[in-house]
Amino acid sequence: MSHHIVEARHLHHIYPDGTTALKDVSFRVHHGESVAIIGANGAGKSTLLLHLNGYLGATSGEVVVGDLTVSKKNLVDVRRTVGMVFQDPDDQLFMPTVFDDVAFGPMNMGLPKSEVERRVKDALDRVGAQNLTDRPPYHLSGGEKKRVAIASVLSMLPEILILDEPTSGLDPCARRQLMAMLRAFHHTRIITSHDLDMVMELCERTIVLHEGQVMADGPTLEIFRDESLLDRCCLEKPFAMQNCPNCSPKTIDNPAQKPLIVPHPDKPHHHSHNR
Repeated sequence: MSHHIVEARHLHHIYPDGTTALKDVSFRVHHGESVAIIGANGAGKSTLLLHLNGYLGATSGEVVVGDLTVSKKNLVDVRRTVGMVFQDPDDQLFMPTVFDDVAFGPMNMGLPKSEVERRVKDALDRVGAQNLTDRPPYHLSGGEKKRVAIASVLSMLPEILILDEPTSGLDPCARRQLMAMLRAFHHTRIITSHDLDMVMELCERTIVLHEGQVMADGPTLEIFRDESLLDRCCLEKPFAMQNCPNCSPKTIDNPAQKPLIVPHPDKPHHHSHNR
């Protein structure tokens, strides 16, 4: 695989009704990065995600995954590399039992039964859903469905995880559990979300979309400190940053308190509060 594991190059998308959803979108996501794509409703986030493993085709421009251009002839290989978890798990779970849903991808890869069973067990173990194996998906809670949807992608052994609004619709306990699970993954992750506190905790880099264009791409904390950028793009600061006059939680500078943000270990942030 190429070092630049996902790359969008001058991506444009116009829907059949004439709506322009993406305008000259370009970025690279490197191996092992955790990147958020944020923006107001209608900014183009979901449309962009659907291009990254070929659910939508570009009007112009291209997406490259590893050394493969995302195209009809490469879809099988691209989708083995890029696993997508949809916002609504009901769009992904359709088999009689959890086992069947998680096994669906590996079975369609033509793997032997023993390998399919091993992958199902490993994937359910990774998301803490071992006890759900024989349950019908429609009897699961929202948090359980999210876990199983992620397991159904992990069973394909993707190198890249794409998640569309992973915490949407979850209660606080299920949200915390899901975030802890995602934090433990070492995949390259691309996440869209309106949950900016989750973005701040899980993603060291953030791309801001507004009306189909990339307005900013940089370290997450720097993005969230840029009030004029957030205002132009109809975004708010994460709740954890809203009470601090200098756009970052006081707890970062107070070792007596548990920090709300843990800076990326390779990119320490040094700042002080000037009153």
